[in-house]
Amino acid sequence: MDETEFWELIDATREAAEGDPEEQADLLVDRLLQLDPEMILDFARHFEARYNRAYHWDLWGAAWVLLGGASDDAFDYFRCWLIGQGREAFESALHDPDSLAELLEDFDEEIDGDGEELGYAADEAYEQLTGAVAPDLGIAPAPAEPEGTAIDFENEAVLAELYPKLSARFKG
Repeated sequence: MDETEFWELIDATREAAEGDPEEQADLLVDRLLQLDPEMILDFARHFEARYNRAYHWDLWGAAWVLLGGASDDAFDYFRCWLIGQGREAFESALHDPDSLAELLEDFDEEIDGDGEELGYAADEAYEQLTGAVAPDLGIAPAPAEPEGTAIDFENEAVLAELYPKLSARFKG
């Protein structure tokens, strides 16, 4: 599976799920079950590489503003959700985290921002298909600490300066 096929699967399942990340995860498992085990592992490698790539302080700060706080786990699930939003949204957010303010016309706090189940889709499909737990993907693990400069998430003035669009939309 190449990068284009990876993003096509993400886009197709997001559109079919009408933006609901839990439904998207279910649809993704269904789609992955139609592939052979090695293709599922390829998908998992693409997903994990992007998940690790999004481990940045500036993106965590944006998630903090967007979600009204983001613990370690919440940021993990946020990164899965961000991948589920597709290539354009993902790359835009990595380049300019404040662009997340324009990502969704209507942000539903009940479903948006949490894609925990998306992070498990490949493992679930692999296990259903093979009866075995997915092997190590053979890619470098995420760094122990996020990339970039740490941000004081409790400092509203710093967050407002770093994320003016997000702050205007989600703090007011």
